[in-house]
Amino acid sequence: MTTFYLVRHAHAEWRVDETQSLSARGREDADLVAGILQAYPITHIYASPYRRAAETLEPLAARLDLPIEELSALRERRLAGEKVDDFPGAVEAAWRDPTFAHPGGETNAAAQQRGVAAILELQEQYPAAHIVLGTHGNLLALSLQHFDPSFDYAFWQALTIPDIYRLSFAQSGSAIVRRLWE
Repeated sequence: MTTFYLVRHAHAEWRVDETQSLSARGREDADLVAGILQAYPITHIYASPYRRAAETLEPLAARLDLPIEELSALRERRLAGEKVDDFPGAVEAAWRDPTFAHPGGETNAAAQQRGVAAILELQEQYPAAHIVLGTHGNLLALSLQHFDPSFDYAFWQALTIPDIYRLSFAQSGSAIVRRLWE
C-alpha cells in the first residue's frame, strides 16, 4: 500500500511571480520537516515546480540521499490572473463553488482533479512506496478533500506554513489522514 506525505511548503516572502525562495524562518522549518520525515521509509520525493516547495524538501532529500523530482501537477491552484485585493475572500468564493474561477484562475474542481490524478498515478506506479509530495495549501486541502469531504475551507484556513499530512489507505480502500506537523 502506498503512503503519501503531503507537505505544504515552508514560509517564503510572497511575490506575484511565484519565484520566491524560502525565508530564513522557512529554511529553519524545512530542517524540522526533514527531522520528522526522515523517520519514515521514504522512497521518492516529488515537488511542485515552484521553488519554495522544492526548497522545503531539500534538507530531507540530502539526509535520505534522494533526488527531488519536479511534478507539475503539484503546483498551486492559480486563484486569478492578477493579484486580488481580498485574498481570503477570493479563496472562500472558490471553495463555496468548486466550479467557479476568478478571471484567469483555475477552478477548485480542476485543481483537485489534477492533484488527485497525480496521487492515483503514483499509487499505481509505486504500489508499496512511501512518497513525499511537496505542494501548496490549496492543492493539499483540495486533494485531501477528494478522499474525505471534511477537509474544507475551514481546514485550509487552519493549515500552517509548513504543514505535513500522511495519507494512507485502509484495505477497504478508505483514506486515513493523519497530521504529522506539530
